[in-house]
Amino acid sequence: MSGRLAGLALLLALQQLPTEIAPVRFNSGQDIVPYFEGWIRNPDGTFDLVFGYFNRNWTEEIAIPAGPNNRIEPNGPDAGQPTYFLPRRQRWIFRVKVPANFGKNEVTWTLTANGRTEKAYGTLLASEEINERVIMTNGGLDPGADDPNEPPSITIVPVQGAMVGTVVTLRSNVADDGLPKPRPVREPRPVAGAFSAQSDRPVSTTPRGITVSWLQYSGPAKVTFENTGPISVTNGQAITTARFSAPGTYRLRATAGDGALARSADVVVTVK
Repeated sequence: MSGRLAGLALLLALQQLPTEIAPVRFNSGQDIVPYFEGWIRNPDGTFDLVFGYFNRNWTEEIAIPAGPNNRIEPNGPDAGQPTYFLPRRQRWIFRVKVPANFGKNEVTWTLTANGRTEKAYGTLLASEEINERVIMTNGGLDPGADDPNEPPSITIVPVQGAMVGTVVTLRSNVADDGLPKPRPVREPRPVAGAFSAQSDRPVSTTPRGITVSWLQYSGPAKVTFENTGPISVTNGQAITTARFSAPGTYRLRATAGDGALARSADVVVTVK
C-alpha cells in the first residue's frame, strides 16, 4: 500500500510541474552572435557577402574595436565591420566584397564579447543567394522587378565641429517617388451612449509616409539620439540631434523608408 501511495504522490507532483520554462531575459553579460545573411551577385561579376548580428543582451550595448575580438578573415582584421553593437537583432548591417573567382572560399567574422567567442561563415552557397530588394524590404517577400515602387534616396549633410557633450544636428535629405501611397489615418469610431468603448489595442504613434531612422554603426562610446524611432520627412528633410559621450571617430547610419522599401546612408563624425 505504501508503494502505491508513494507512486500517487509522485504522479501528483509531476502534474504540478510547469509545462514550459519561462523565457529568461538578460539585460547584460551575454555574447554577440555574428550572422551570415546571404550573398548578392554584383553586375561586375563580384559578390557581396552580407552579415548582421544578434546581441543577446536586452539593454547592454558593447563597443568592440576591430582586432582580436572583432576580426574578419581573410583580409582583416578590419574590413569595415561594425564596432558598436546595439541590443538584439540587427540585420543587413555589413558587406564584404569578394572577387568573381571566389569559388568555394569563405569569409569568417569572429566576435568575442563577455568572454565568449562566436563565428559566422560567409560562402557562395547557391541556396543563400539574395538580392537588393530582399534587403530593401528587410527580409520581406521580393515584390519582383515589375514593382513600380522605388526606395527613397537619402543623403546626409556632413557634420562639422562635433564636440563631446554638445548637441549635434543630424540632417538628411530624402526624395521619393510617392509610392506606395500613404494610408490615411483612420479616425476613431464614435460610440453612442455615456460610456466609451475600451480596447487593449495600443494606438500607433509611428509616423506614416516617408520616415528616417538612425542607428550607431561604430564608435568608442554610446551616441544618444534625440529620436530613437522613425522621424517624419518634411519638405524633403528629416532632422534630429545627437550627443557624443567621448572623443573619437563615429559612423552613424540613417535609413529612409516608404513603408515598403528602404535605403541607408552613412556619415562619419569626428568628435573632439
